[in-house]
Formats: sequence, structure tokens, C-alpha cells
Amino acid sequence: MNKSNASKAAPIFLAFLCMGFGDAVGPLVGLAKESFQLTNFVAQLLTFSGFLMFGILSIPLGVYQDKKGKKYILLLGLFVAFVGLIIPIFNGMYGPKVTFDATSNFKFYMLLLAVFLLGAGATILQVAGNPIMRDVSPEGKYSSNLSLGQSIKAIGSSLGFLLPPFVAKYFGMDWSILFPIYAILILVTFFWTKATPIIEKKNPDATIASIGSSFKLLGNGYVFLMVFGIFLYVGAEVSMSSQVPILMSETYGIKEFGLWISWSLFFLPIFLGRLAGSGILRLISAPRFFKITVVLSIIGIAMLLLGNESVAFAGIFLVGLGFANIFPLIFSITIEHMPHRTNELSGLMITAIVGGAIIPPVTGFVADKAGIMGGFFVPLLCMVYIAFLAFSMTGKKQ
Repeated sequence: MNKSNASKAAPIFLAFLCMGFGDAVGPLVGLAKESFQLTNFVAQLLTFSGFLMFGILSIPLGVYQDKKGKKYILLLGLFVAFVGLIIPIFNGMYGPKVTFDATSNFKFYMLLLAVFLLGAGATILQVAGNPIMRDVSPEGKYSSNLSLGQSIKAIGSSLGFLLPPFVAKYFGMDWSILFPIYAILILVTFFWTKATPIIEKKNPDATIASIGSSFKLLGNGYVFLMVFGIFLYVGAEVSMSSQVPILMSETYGIKEFGLWISWSLFFLPIFLGRLAGSGILRLISAPRFFKITVVLSIIGIAMLLLGNESVAFAGIFLVGLGFANIFPLIFSITIEHMPHRTNELSGLMITAIVGGAIIPPVTGFVADKAGIMGGFFVPLLCMVYIAFLAFSMTGKKQ
């Protein structure tokens, strides 16, 4: 990547970091469950609140983006996320050891609203960020740069695991420290992106996007199956990220550093896998790499389900490596399949991230009925479908 492309890509990569803040809903499930004494199912409603906007906003935003441009939409997403982050700060959920007393119901509703707006901001960032990466990438480097961007997103996701135990132990602060830290980083990204000139690529074969034309694309069997793959994958990843800390606490009795261990077993390999994936994709094709990652994921979940602690920990790590590149692979493979419908496809695939709202409550319900281990069968079934995509669909032509 030359200096010009690198300078334009830098704020976009930072926007990917901010996208990861939406994934904080995963560890927040365990933290809120403990703070508010919630059931698995009710705690997973946080994921529903955080990911619901992906289902509501993505397609209209894809159409709006077709008119206003990707950079404009990216800035809008940063602003909405910032508003969501300052709500809990001004409603008694920031400071040393936040208490939950008679006003706790109000605080929980404010937390739901904050997560709702953070999810809306993350939705907007995903709609604009994934395709705009193509505009700042050299020819043929889109898949690898998208994987690199997703690895940086994993750093943002990791802060939700790493910061709460650290600030609690060394500074006596509560997990609410996440809100001002995220807000500051988003402000920096907003002003840097606003000051960066970006030339957005226009495909001469592109048609004017509309909500109708977006939904009509679902009539294409290939598009429908790939979009549904995004739906199930995101649901599986959020289920894993929210259930693993609960597994550490309730099954293996690891409480004080449970989030750190969960991060090292799940999000660290996701980060490392995406970082490595950006290089691997310069050497092998995206469809071939897709097959490898899916196989790793299924083997890892199977190891987790065996019940042995050491084998389970190794399995979680393997799942992280496998999950690392699935989203950018499905996304980039589908976009390269129909580049003249980029905005519509982006809207559809980001809409499918609503799987992060639908699948985790199912996982929580199964966990309540069949135990924590039983809940992991839900992401396993999701990955079986994605294996079908990897081995049956990705080699097909339009």
C-alpha cells in the first residue's frame, strides 16, 4: 500500500476499531447478569438491544449511502455511537464501583438504551466501513485489507474484556469506565475521518439503489444463502463471546479474572487469526481459506463440548482462530461476486448482523434449560450451515 492509500486508510482502520465497541455487548452480558441478578435469557436481551438496529437500519442506510456517499454515512455512525456512550455517563453509571439500588431498574433501562444506540452506531459504521475499505485499498487487496480491518475491530471488541478487570483491580473503578474511553476514541476517529479526503469508486454498471432493489437481490439464491450465512455466523460469534465468560464463572469457578481468560481464549485468537488472515489471503484464494476456517471452527466447538477443562480451553482458542476471518470472507466474496451492487449487498449483509440479536437469546434459553454446555450446540449448528456455504457455494459464478 503506497503512502497516499495508507494515509486514507488509517482513519478507516480506526473506524473499524470503533466498530468493535459494539461487540462490548458480549462481555456486558456477564457483567450485567451479575450486577442486576438476571437470568441467562434476560441478560441476553442486551445482545438483542445491541444488534436489533442491524435488522432495522442496514438496508435503508445502504440506499441512503448510495445517494450521500460512504464517508458521510461513516461519520453519521460515529456520531450516533457517541450519543449512546454519553447516556450512561450522565445517568449514574460511571465512577468508582457503580451501585445498583432502588434505582437499578432505571439504570438497567438506560443501559439498554445506551447499548441500543451503540448498536445503531455500529450498524451505520458496518454499512459504510466494509465497502469504503474497497475505496482505500489497492487493486486485488480488498479481502486482505478487510481482514486486517476486522483484526483491528477485534482490538475494539477486546477492550470490553480487558479493561473492566484491570480498572477494578488497580483503580477501584467499575466496568462503566468503558463508556468515556469509547467516547474519546470515537471523537478522535470522527475528526480524523472528516479531515481525510477519500475518492469513492463508482462502478459504471451500477444501478440506483432502492429498498425494493435491495430486497429483490434476495431472490438471487447465491445472495440469499450468503446473507443467511452472515446472520448465523454473527449469532454464533456473539453467543460464544457472551457464553464463554459465564462458562468460566459458573462451570470452572474462574471469577476474578474470568473476562481476561475469556479474552485470551476467544478474542485474542480472533485478533491473531485476522491479522494472519490478511497475509494468508495474499497467498491463497478467499474460497479456499474460507473452507479452512470453517473446519477449524467446528473442530473447536466439538472439543469444547467434550467437557474436559483443558480440552475445552483449547477448543475455545481454536474456535477463535476459525471464527476470525469468516465475516470478512463471506462479505468480500459476495461483494466481488456482484461489485456493481455493492451498496445494496452491503445493506443486506449488515442487516444480517441482526443474527447477533436473535441467536444469543436462543442460546441463553437453551442454556437455561439444558445447562451452559447445552447452549453451545446452538453456535455449532450455525457453523454446520456455514460449512455448507464454504464447500458448496463459494466457487459458483453468478
